[in-house]
Amino acid sequence: MGPANRRPSYATREELGQAFNFDLLQAPFRAEELRRIIDDNLALAARSGSSTTWVLSNHDVVRHATRYGLPEELRDGRQYVLGDGHTIACDADLGLRRALAATLLILALPGSTYLYQGEELGLPQVVDIADEYRQDPTFFRSPGVDKGRDGCRVPLPWTPDGPSLGFGSGEPHLPQPTRFRDLAVSRQDADSRSPLNVYRRALRLRAQLQDGEDMEWLDSPQGTVALRRHDGWVCVANLTSTPIDLPSGEVLLTSADLVSGKLPEATTVWLRPR
Repeated sequence: MGPANRRPSYATREELGQAFNFDLLQAPFRAEELRRIIDDNLALAARSGSSTTWVLSNHDVVRHATRYGLPEELRDGRQYVLGDGHTIACDADLGLRRALAATLLILALPGSTYLYQGEELGLPQVVDIADEYRQDPTFFRSPGVDKGRDGCRVPLPWTPDGPSLGFGSGEPHLPQPTRFRDLAVSRQDADSRSPLNVYRRALRLRAQLQDGEDMEWLDSPQGTVALRRHDGWVCVANLTSTPIDLPSGEVLLTSADLVSGKLPEATTVWLRPR
C-alpha cells in the first residue's frame, strides 16, 4: 500500500486509468475518518482526471466483517488471527452489521467499487485453520509472527452440503468451517434480508441511480455521514451506537431494518427526499 499522493500518477488516462485506493482497509468505523478518506480520494481522482476506487476487503487483509467486530485499536485483525480467535473477542454480529452499512456507503459514492469474493455472503475471516492445512508462504516464512492470508481465501459455500459445500466436486483446497453451511448461497437466496440479497438490491439500485460523479455532503448528526448525489437521492450512514431520526423521504434501501421510524446504529439508508 504505497503513498496516496502517488496514486494520480498511475490513474491518468495516459497510464492505467484507475489505481486502487486501499485507505479503507485500515480505517476505523468512524464517521470523521471515513469522510476524510472520501474527501482525500475524490480530490486525488480529480487531480488525475480519473474516477476513484473503493474497496473494503481483498485477499491480503482480514475480511471487514471480522475487522469491524474487533476493538478499534486491533482493527487490522492480525493479532486476532495470530491467536486463532481465542485471545481477542470479536463481536461477529456487530462486525457484519457494520460491514453492510459500510458497503452501502461506498456504493453510494462516485467512482468504482471493487467487491471481494465472499463479502456478499457476509463471510467472516476463518482463523481456526489447522497448521497442516495452511498454504500461504507467509505462514511458513514467519512462524509465530504471521498466520498468512488463508483465512480470507477459503472457498465459498454454495450449498450447505457436499464435499466442498458446492464449490466443486472434490475436497476444498482449504477446509471450510461448519458455520459456512448457514452462509451458503442456496440458503441466502431464500432470505430477503440476507447479506447476499442486500448486495443484490444495492447493485441493481446503484445501476439505476448512478449517473455522473457529482456529490455533496449534507449536515448530519455527529457520528454520521450524509451525502446527496446528482439527481437528489441521499445516503445517510449512522456509524454510532445509538439510533437517530430517519430523514424524511422515500426509503429505497437499508443495510438493516428500520426501527420505529429511526435509523438504527451501524445502519445505512438510501432515500429519495419528497
